[in-house]
Amino acid sequence: MKVCVFCSSSDAVDPVYFAAATEMGALIGAGGHTLVYGGGRVGMMGAVARAVHGNGGRVVGIIPEFMHRKGVAYEKCDELTVTADMRERKARMMETSEAFVALPGGFGTLEELSELITQLQFGIIVRPLALVNTKSFFDPLAALFQRFYQDRFAKPELGQVLTLVPDPAEAMRHIHAFVPPRLVSKWFS
Repeated sequence: MKVCVFCSSSDAVDPVYFAAATEMGALIGAGGHTLVYGGGRVGMMGAVARAVHGNGGRVVGIIPEFMHRKGVAYEKCDELTVTADMRERKARMMETSEAFVALPGGFGTLEELSELITQLQFGIIVRPLALVNTKSFFDPLAALFQRFYQDRFAKPELGQVLTLVPDPAEAMRHIHAFVPPRLVSKWFS
């Protein structure tokens, strides 16, 4: 299975986040899966990729040209695609992947996650998505989603397109047990 992981490229984050990234990569690799990710060697991105390789998995990196020029690519990828820009990178990641995992990250991770959730709610993409809630990182986002439902910006049923999980092992269990949800119309009548 091709598992796309969105996560931070920061080297400055708490080691607990690196541990989660390493565990995620180890599970992907040991499971015989392929990692699809943003192509970086830095931060949690690099930790995931190295752990996948260290556990026998394949790594597919997709990196925009401007980042490749900065020298942050993980050159040991089994396959490294350089895209024109961030939009093309994200589209390729979504087209290529069979499952999605979001680890904690910054604005880039949030942007990738937002587009993916939008595609999932319309049924454009029908694949599992797990958010690994290391150190309760995604709790504020989950609270925002509840506000969306409460104030009728979105239907609560649309929350079934993503699952908040406590750790990488539970993310993999979610992916393997995934049953496509029955989607309701996005619009209120």
